[in-house]
Amino acid sequence: SFYYGTFPAGFLWGVGSSAYQTEGAWDKDGKGPSIWDAFTHQKGKVFRNETGDSACDGYYKVKDDIQLLKELKVNHYLFSISWPRIMPTGIKTEQLNEKGIQFYNDTINSLLENNIIPIVSLYHWDLPQVLQEKYGGWQNISMINYFNDYANLCFEKFGDRVKHWITFSNPWAVAEKGYETGEHAPGLKLGGCGAYKAAHHIIKTHAKVWHSYNNTWRSEQQGMVGISLTSGWGEPVDPHSQTDRDAAERYIQFHLGWFANPIYRGDYPEVMKNYVGRKSAQQGLGTSRLPTFSVQEKTYIKGTSDFLGIGHFTTRYVLQKSFPFLQVSSYHTDRDLAELVDPKWPAPGPKWLYSVPWGFRRLLNFIKTQYGNPLIYVTENGVSEKVQCTQLCDEWRIEYLKGYINEILKALNDGVNVRGYTAWSLLDKFEWNKGFSERFGFYHIDFKNKNKPRYPKASVDYYKKIISANGFPNAREVGNWYQKAMDTCSTTHQLLATDALITHMEKVTEIVLPTVFTLCILISIVLLIFYLRNH
Repeated sequence: SFYYGTFPAGFLWGVGSSAYQTEGAWDKDGKGPSIWDAFTHQKGKVFRNETGDSACDGYYKVKDDIQLLKELKVNHYLFSISWPRIMPTGIKTEQLNEKGIQFYNDTINSLLENNIIPIVSLYHWDLPQVLQEKYGGWQNISMINYFNDYANLCFEKFGDRVKHWITFSNPWAVAEKGYETGEHAPGLKLGGCGAYKAAHHIIKTHAKVWHSYNNTWRSEQQGMVGISLTSGWGEPVDPHSQTDRDAAERYIQFHLGWFANPIYRGDYPEVMKNYVGRKSAQQGLGTSRLPTFSVQEKTYIKGTSDFLGIGHFTTRYVLQKSFPFLQVSSYHTDRDLAELVDPKWPAPGPKWLYSVPWGFRRLLNFIKTQYGNPLIYVTENGVSEKVQCTQLCDEWRIEYLKGYINEILKALNDGVNVRGYTAWSLLDKFEWNKGFSERFGFYHIDFKNKNKPRYPKASVDYYKKIISANGFPNAREVGNWYQKAMDTCSTTHQLLATDALITHMEKVTEIVLPTVFTLCILISIVLLIFYLRNH
């Protein structure tokens, strides 16, 4: 049932985005190539072969986008720094790009001038391509020191103003999709080992950066360093069946626990070690495909997070399913489980994203009990639409936000320590291997228009109301928000239609006028030649 009430005073409301998905300007002003530049420039890797070369042109539209943040009345903006934009080869001793550093300085200063808190992620998937080519990216232990140098440069240049740092955004996807399935950059299919090895190096890197901040910068800058982990919730198909309950637990441990357990408890989850270890032995391997931490490393890693960032989108029903060990090993078969969905769950966007708000409260309570009730910031939560026609009246997004934010309110009453919420995302943007086919934004972008204009969807108006009221005060007031939001989007639709017509006319003018002019000249020449011949 829906719970009416408000959030604690000082609760932070914001929106987020990431560098590669929005900035564009992929090779401008001294920026080096990233693995996503290389990946998207290969044919067949991304839907319709689309790229983030220009994306939302966010690099040139910082001031415009900050106006959108002001319009939304958010307290904070979560964005990521592009490592190759400030360090083109990824190696500090080789080259620094002052224009890139200036870009982020200007962004941070503009946010603060408008009373918007910057929450900065150091890594949202865009590894410098040079480090991938030279060393094999996150498969190589040398990334730890290269990333630590980059992080320290960011603390040095921006840490006087940035007080909330995220080391990695959704490292699960970096490891699993980048090095196991190859769906994401760098597109490697290192079945059974690649993801575990990449994750191992990422966890060690995170710990090193936290210690760097703790030892060198904390006393002076007084900031916080955390990590952002994205996880779905796994619910047992039959809650009375112990095997289903165990399978659901494995689903969470192989997803969230893979990264959270070492940071909060000093080692990988026992169930991960047991399952991967057993399957490795069945394959005849001498050691487990899941790497191990030394005693010193466990101590070094444990406790290296001042807050836990949580990204959450959807839920699955989970049941036990055994995979015979004769099959090719993979992260997915290591878990011995199957995922199901309820056909009654709303799925407004892509096939993977079903709206199941109650799963969020359960996930937050799981974190509370497993990891000692850490300080949590929700770093990503939102829904996309997967339609070709423009939809500004996004009532499904309103329902999604209302449901999921309400579950956070319930979790707060359960005693979960959530301090802020980041809706995903500010703009429609480049969605990795899905290209521009999925739209998560509060603001619609017309990507066919070279100016990339932004148009508010109905959800902008609704989210503004939640922020202003700091929650859901009463049924009558919340009921009115929906109607007002729908009225607003109808007006914006008319504006968008007019703009689209003007853009179409401009294109027609650009093409038709020169063509007609050229034809007139050619006809005149032909007529002149004909006339001269006759005389």
